[in-house]
Amino acid sequence: MAMNAGRTVFAQLMDFLPLREFRRCVERYEGDYKVHHFTCLDQFLCLAFAQLTQRESLRDIESCLRAQGTKLYHMGFRGDISRSNLAHANEQRDCRIFADFGRALIAIARDLYRDESFSLELAETVYAMDSTTIDLCLALFPWAQFRRHKSAVKVHTLLDVATSIPASVYVTGAQVADVNLLDRLRLEPGAFYLMDRGYYDFARLYLFTQACAYFITRAKRDIRFRLRSHRLVERATGLRCDQTIRLIGPKTSHRYPAPLRRIHYIDPDQHRDLVFLTNNFLLDPLTIAELYRARWQVELFFRWIKQHLHIKAFYGTSPNAVHIQVWVALSVYLLVAIAKKHLAPQASLYKILQVLSITIFEKAPILQAFSHVPDPMPYTPPATQLQMFDLR
Repeated sequence: MAMNAGRTVFAQLMDFLPLREFRRCVERYEGDYKVHHFTCLDQFLCLAFAQLTQRESLRDIESCLRAQGTKLYHMGFRGDISRSNLAHANEQRDCRIFADFGRALIAIARDLYRDESFSLELAETVYAMDSTTIDLCLALFPWAQFRRHKSAVKVHTLLDVATSIPASVYVTGAQVADVNLLDRLRLEPGAFYLMDRGYYDFARLYLFTQACAYFITRAKRDIRFRLRSHRLVERATGLRCDQTIRLIGPKTSHRYPAPLRRIHYIDPDQHRDLVFLTNNFLLDPLTIAELYRARWQVELFFRWIKQHLHIKAFYGTSPNAVHIQVWVALSVYLLVAIAKKHLAPQASLYKILQVLSITIFEKAPILQAFSHVPDPMPYTPPATQLQMFDLR
C-alpha cells in the first residue's frame, strides 16, 4: 500500500486502463491529429470523472475539476480543462475511438471473469440479447426522431449471463428494430442465446441452427405448425408439453425448414402460460424454462447502468457526443468491474461506485477505501423484484 501513498483514488483506478490499447484506438482514427492542449485521453478522463461523480453538465465538470487544480496533473490530466474544449472534443472527435476502446475493455473484463459459474452449471456460454431505449428531447435531438413527438437512442446489448459483462454493445437510433441487430452477431457454436419476441424472425433464427448455436425465445400465438412428436413431462413442475414441431406457414416453412422444439410451461409464481421455441433438443424442458428466466440479467444490467451511471441526460446534442457519452459510461462500468476483480472481489459494483464517488480526490490506498465501507445495497424483497417473464 505504501506505493500508493500520495496518489489520488482516481489515479489508482485509472491505473487499470490499458493505455497502450487506448493510444492504438486514438491513432486508428487520428483523434489527436494537430491536438496540443486537450487530448483524447484528457477527454476520456474528464468524462470518466463525470460518470463516477454524477456531474450534470459541462460547466459542472469544469468547476469541480478546476477546484482541484493542484491534483489534476497527478490524476493524469495534461490538457486545459474547460467546457469549451470538452464540448468541441465531444462534437469533433470520432466516437469510434471510444467504441473501440470500450470493446477492448470488454475483452479484458470477460477474460478476468471467464471462470465465473452460472447457476445452472452449463458448460456452454449463455448470452441474453436485448435493448434499452434512452429517451431524448425532440427539440434538442431531432436527428434521433423515431415517432412524431419523440426522439431516442437504443443501446443493444449481448450480455454474458454468468458474468454480467457485455459481450457486444451497439448504439443506434430508436428507429432500428431489435431484430436487425441479429445480423451483426458473430454466433458462437454451442452457446445459448436468450431473446424475447422482439427478435422473432425465422430466417435469422435459422442462421443460429446453421452455426450450431442454440436460441431460446418466446413463441407467438399465431404460429402455424405440425406436431412431429412429443415427450412426457412432469406436470407438477409447471410443464404442460414438450414437442417437436415443423413450421407449415407458407413463408415460415421456407425461412426455417428444420424441426423446432416447442415447450409449454406455466409459471407457478405468476400463473402465466409461456410457450418457448428452441433448436436445442438435448436439455430437459425445465432447464430450458429456467434458462429463459436468466434473460432478466440483461434487464437488470440496463436498470443498473441507468441508475448508477450518467446516460439519461447528455453533455452534447450531436450523434457523436451521445455515442461518446454512452461508450464512456459503459467503459466506466467495465473499468470498475476490472478493478473489483483485482481489489475487492467480494464487494458489489454498487458499493465500489459509491465509495469512488466520495473518495475520488482522496490520497489514500484504493484498497483501503473499499475495505472499511459496508455495502449499502439494501435487501430487495421478492415482491419488488423484476418479474420472471415479460409479456412481449
